[in-house]
Amino acid sequence: MIYIDPPYNTGNDFVYEDDFAQDADEYIANSGQYDEAGNRLVQNTESNGRFHTDWLNMIYPRLKLAKDLLTDDGVIFISIDDVEAANLTKICDEIFGKSNFITDIIWEKRYTRNNDAKLMSTVVDHILCYRKSDQRVKLREPRTDKQNATYANPDNDPRGVWTSVLFTSQRTREERPNLSYAVKNPISGQLIEHPTNAWKYSKKQYEQLAADNRLYWGKDGGNSYPRLKRFLSELDDGIVPINLWYYKDTATLDEGTKLVDGILGKDVFDYPKPIQLIQRMLKLMEGSDYIALDFFSGSATTAHAVMQLNAEDCGHRKFIMVQLPEETDEKSEAYKAGYKNICEIGKERIRRAGAKIKADSPMTTQDLDIGFRVLKCDGSNMKDVFYNPSDYTPNMFESLTDNIKEDRTPEDLLFQVMLDLGILLSSKIESIEIAGKKVYSVADGFLLACFDEKVTEDVITEMAKRSPYYFVMRDSSMATDSVAANFEQIFDTYSPKTIRKVL
Repeated sequence: MIYIDPPYNTGNDFVYEDDFAQDADEYIANSGQYDEAGNRLVQNTESNGRFHTDWLNMIYPRLKLAKDLLTDDGVIFISIDDVEAANLTKICDEIFGKSNFITDIIWEKRYTRNNDAKLMSTVVDHILCYRKSDQRVKLREPRTDKQNATYANPDNDPRGVWTSVLFTSQRTREERPNLSYAVKNPISGQLIEHPTNAWKYSKKQYEQLAADNRLYWGKDGGNSYPRLKRFLSELDDGIVPINLWYYKDTATLDEGTKLVDGILGKDVFDYPKPIQLIQRMLKLMEGSDYIALDFFSGSATTAHAVMQLNAEDCGHRKFIMVQLPEETDEKSEAYKAGYKNICEIGKERIRRAGAKIKADSPMTTQDLDIGFRVLKCDGSNMKDVFYNPSDYTPNMFESLTDNIKEDRTPEDLLFQVMLDLGILLSSKIESIEIAGKKVYSVADGFLLACFDEKVTEDVITEMAKRSPYYFVMRDSSMATDSVAANFEQIFDTYSPKTIRKVL
């Protein structure tokens, strides 16, 4: 599942290149709308002829990537207001396909009006919902105790509690003559025909239902017409969701703000969505072991919602939060509280929310995973060693003896290797010591990696005896030429199937 709450197009949050026919340098020179540091001096106001286009140019490539990241039965939810709802729908129709549009959920984000509004106070937002493909055939919400309370068993049916629905069709007898026939009240023995409407089922189906005691005529047979029993035990999981979500079921923006204020301090983050809203989306997915992605993470509401739901149903959902390190305003409460960018706000919320969830229910959350791993995008760990022969100078040779950049840590190398080998970045990582050298064991020994200096044959032999699927080390780590010469032979002896990689 993907949920995103992108910044709405207010014109205040983004800076854009207005004239895409000019290159950037030419535009800067001609417009005079940048300061000495290259910062845009004007906003994307509604007087800009590209007001909507600029915002859509921002969201379009992100949604293209989102589609690729979704599983074939995956679903994406996108929060948006009235300004771009129609345009965003057209963009999503193009990217996901119009046939994969599920619905436009109307969410009641507040229940009080804003008397400062000039024309109309908005109390709802849109949540566009699309599927990746037709492999997603249905969505279901879990049943509530209130819904189950409507079921009873007045006739002590051995199949358990049930409710009843009309056996009468909305179609008339003239429209459905094949569904118009006499039915027998088993208690009074009277034959009954509806004077105007047909039945929902054929006569053959009626006879089968009657024989199986699935028709209810009232406690003493006093009903004018039969009703069909629907047993709770026979219903598939959940109920069909609706696309109108009231605040009483999903909370409001104010409640989302109060929750964050209580965790991080007052006014640290503006207008966070309530976790109940995200949880309702999460509950539409089958099972409790899937990944939820949010690439407009903000204050990490989605992560909070995932952890809270896992605590409630013992689930194993995982989250991926993505957020640009947008700096906070020096005058803001967030900056004063020590949060220099939005990423720091999200990380601290996850820490505190996870701790609070466990503290609130210590007996049932002992095994709850509230850990997370923070990764940042960077360039390659490897030096650029591709030079033309004429560019080489004698003083360069010493710097080229090691092909890894000097400022890179063993952890940097480990995560690059994991990416290269297709190992999940969320995999379990343990640090173990072998003959005095630090060795990383990933996914319970699936990958062993050592980046220490002066690695001897004894260390390599011990790692080979553990038979990892992958083994990785630095070329410069080998203690001697003898170690380098015997490296392959050692693995051929103890673990010939291990795939070896030397950086």
